Amino acid sequence: MKSKRVTLADVAAAAGVSRTTASLVLSDRGDELRISEAAQQRVRRVAAELAYRPNILSSALRRGSSRTIGFVSDTVATSQLAGDLIKGALEHAHRNGYMLFIGETEGAADEERRLVQGMIDRQVDGLIIASMFTRVRAVPAGVDPRSVVLLNALPEDSAMGTVPSIVPDEYSAGRAAVDVLRAAGHSRIHLVGAGPDRGDVPVQTVAGSERLRGILDALAEDGLEPASARLCSVWLPEDGWSATRSLLETGVRGEAIITFNDRLAFGAYQAIHEAGLSIPGDFSIVSFDDHQLASWLRPRLTTFALPHYELGALALQVLLEGDASDAESIRRVPMPLRLRESVAAPGRGTTEAASSSRQTAASP
Repeated sequence: MKSKRVTLADVAAAAGVSRTTASLVLSDRGDELRISEAAQQRVRRVAAELAYRPNILSSALRRGSSRTIGFVSDTVATSQLAGDLIKGALEHAHRNGYMLFIGETEGAADEERRLVQGMIDRQVDGLIIASMFTRVRAVPAGVDPRSVVLLNALPEDSAMGTVPSIVPDEYSAGRAAVDVLRAAGHSRIHLVGAGPDRGDVPVQTVAGSERLRGILDALAEDGLEPASARLCSVWLPEDGWSATRSLLETGVRGEAIITFNDRLAFGAYQAIHEAGLSIPGDFSIVSFDDHQLASWLRPRLTTFALPHYELGALALQVLLEGDASDAESIRRVPMPLRLRESVAAPGRGTTEAASSSRQTAASP
């Protein structure tokens, strides 16, 4: 049987004060209204004894805030890769005294409309509309632009440019990928996944477009172009394997590869090892995303991490700063470099790399 909820009137009656007095004490305004310390202590003691909990909805209506944030995503919550998007938002919400209501649409437009409207009906103070993969998207109908942030997404309508968007800084990561290889001495850099021209990316791949633009700009500043490029319509290990196998058939060795995500890199590793070649002895590789398996490859993969936690936390921060429409339109979060063993100077050769590997393995 469901127990009766203890009301503010119950607390007031048990403490021997008016309902107004009990309300003022429990909202921490007792001193302000000069309610005696004895009466305040009595009200708080009775409230604790009765396990009184305030009616959040009615309190929210009175003060104009529900201390809740809605988080609506496509497949973030069901993905192992982007869980930190929610973790960052959740922890930042808790630190600021807010609750996070999470809804998952699985990409269904009808479900998104239902979730968004349900959260608006429940008086959430703001909405985060999140995407698993960076993409361009519309702001849901009926949402006040002043209280919404797009997470890992850019606004579809340029007229909605005041809607804050939080995205990874893919362009800077693309430039930095070239810098890593140039610092190691590479001038011939092959692309697996996109290129060689701007726009040569899979359809609707915002991250790929930004990465490619950064790569091409960094190469151009050194008077270089991609040594070759293989566009893959899908970025899965088998696509990386096929593209890299095609590269190996040209006979090139001692050069560098940039794969456009780690799953492509996994396939590239497989193709190189099947050919009896080594990384980084015959090919240096730099990639993006910092997939959970990137550090388990041998050699470990040098890659730029998606800053999921920081993205989620920043989305909450922007909402809590006040009127979201006053915020900077697009905020790009740096992608940290995970510098590992897949990059070395060109021309070491398989024999030298294998010898170095044996010496490392023999070291204590």
